[in-house]
Amino acid sequence: MNIENFTFTKAERKKSKLKLNLNGPSGSGKTYSALTMASGLGSKIAVIDTENESASLYANEFGFDTLSLRPPYTPESFAGAIQAAYHMGYEVLIIDSASHEWIGTGGCLEINDQVARTKFKGNTWSAWSDTTPRHRRFIDAILQTDMHIITTTRAKTETVQGDGKKILKLGMKAEQRDGYEYELTVALDVVHDNHVAVPTKDRTKLFNPDGEQITKETGERILAWLNDGKSQEEALLEAFQEAIARIGDTHDIAELGIIYTQFKGTEYEQQIIAECANKKASLNQAQGAPS
Repeated sequence: MNIENFTFTKAERKKSKLKLNLNGPSGSGKTYSALTMASGLGSKIAVIDTENESASLYANEFGFDTLSLRPPYTPESFAGAIQAAYHMGYEVLIIDSASHEWIGTGGCLEINDQVARTKFKGNTWSAWSDTTPRHRRFIDAILQTDMHIITTTRAKTETVQGDGKKILKLGMKAEQRDGYEYELTVALDVVHDNHVAVPTKDRTKLFNPDGEQITKETGERILAWLNDGKSQEEALLEAFQEAIARIGDTHDIAELGIIYTQFKGTEYEQQIIAECANKKASLNQAQGAPS
């Protein structure tokens, strides 16, 4: 055995980058909150703007550069813009909004309809075997790029009919693929009336469950948490436990690849590979396909 093949490096406390989503209806303050938080995370900020350059309305209050992204809103366009921001040395990237990658002109829903018509005889379910890997490239770009990334999503209010035919509001559903929030460190709903951010998922445990106003200090507080190696280990364990549950619940083979992306290069990678392989075999068996 050639010992020259082995190299030891100085151990360092693990640090990570923020992956956070702000979800809310139009006018709730998502863009302003994102810029406010970003100002506490770093000094070199970029915005991918799909909202008719709305972020530029705040150019007098915050220092940032902007890229106006136009249709078609393909996953590859977003992934390319993310990589461009990283290579240009930005510390924080805001994607305003990530909903366009899913529901926008040329986004995943339109892509899937087109693929269904041209390749799968109108079968939109089968078409996702082509569309999901493209969506994964967008998710991978967010998760794997070594940069703080804040996304925003448009929200629509979910309602159900309760007793006496009364309509009940259940919350705000993000206009993105179901489960999008699982990929991130923090997911917040921004309430329209008072612009308070309420956590729907928070691995940092830093946010008030009842909601709070986003300030520059919010970003500074998150940055301190991100630089705490012990906190990151606890968050990774929580993410692993969530992933095991998701693997058990999913009926979508493509989603297994998305789950794996979160743990590539971590201490849980081999366990996730094994769980995903077992689930894939089970799904293939149920569908009568080879594993």
